[in-house]
Amino acid sequence: MPEQTEVRLPDDVRLHVEVTGPADAEVTAVLLHGWTLDGRSWHRQITEIRERFGGRVRVVTYDARGHGRSSCMALRTATLAQLGDDLAAVVDEFAPTGRVVLVGHSMGGMTVMEYAHRHPDHFAARTAGLVFVSTTAEGHTHTVYGLSPRIARLIRLAETTGAGVLARCGSWRPPHALLRALRPSIRWMLFGDRCDPADIRLVTSAVARASLRSIGGFRASIGAQHRLDTLAALGHLPAAALVGDRDRLTPPPCAESIAGVLPATELTVCPGAGHMLMMERPAEVNAALTGVLGQVLGQPAVEPANRVGTAG
Repeated sequence: MPEQTEVRLPDDVRLHVEVTGPADAEVTAVLLHGWTLDGRSWHRQITEIRERFGGRVRVVTYDARGHGRSSCMALRTATLAQLGDDLAAVVDEFAPTGRVVLVGHSMGGMTVMEYAHRHPDHFAARTAGLVFVSTTAEGHTHTVYGLSPRIARLIRLAETTGAGVLARCGSWRPPHALLRALRPSIRWMLFGDRCDPADIRLVTSAVARASLRSIGGFRASIGAQHRLDTLAALGHLPAAALVGDRDRLTPPPCAESIAGVLPATELTVCPGAGHMLMMERPAEVNAALTGVLGQVLGQPAVEPANRVGTAG
């Protein structure tokens, strides 16, 4: 069973953290979930890492501020920049030594990019591998929800307007009755051709735990982020990027642009899959993740001082 703990950030936000594996493991994998989700998204990947690598890899998952079992926050801190700072704090607290592989889904992948942008020396000294799952480095540039551009613009307008209202609702959570009514919409937005009922229940329960402030507050930052230039400096790292060809939020061009600036990246496009690849296509995600971990474990450790300044 994972160890459940928390870290208190400088602004008194408490992050719920779960850790599996020994503190002296060769590599620590930090898995970051997407917007409105929580660390439970990665349960199949945690099992795979434990079975494949045993005590050689420590796994850290945490609920982002305002999500899951982490505490709510001031609206001004509902930004990707703040999430990048939070990730740096988590790495310091739970992986103070050794190599780190960062794995991000959707908003989690954008958090990794923001960490690299805001803390380039810290990132370069610690990070040995990257896995990007259903994410983007270009905000909402490619997001058309699988619809015509005209309809997509109308949906984005309604979405951003609604997000502004939700952001002012503080730590309240979405009513369960509303989420039950919205389940078909959640299924359409997040999943592709197939959806295990247990997965839609897990996703719905995660949304129920997210504060309305986080659901609405992060929207502007997510839509505006552009970090391809930051990624272009990280081409020396083992990396993988995965996307579903039915992903309505971060469609294939998002992953293709990431692979374009990280030419050594293994790009996997999953036919028929949507945005929740960890659940829809666990075998493909597990293969990419264990592939990067295997590359990192097969390389000799590099002293942090030799890596500072190589990124960002």
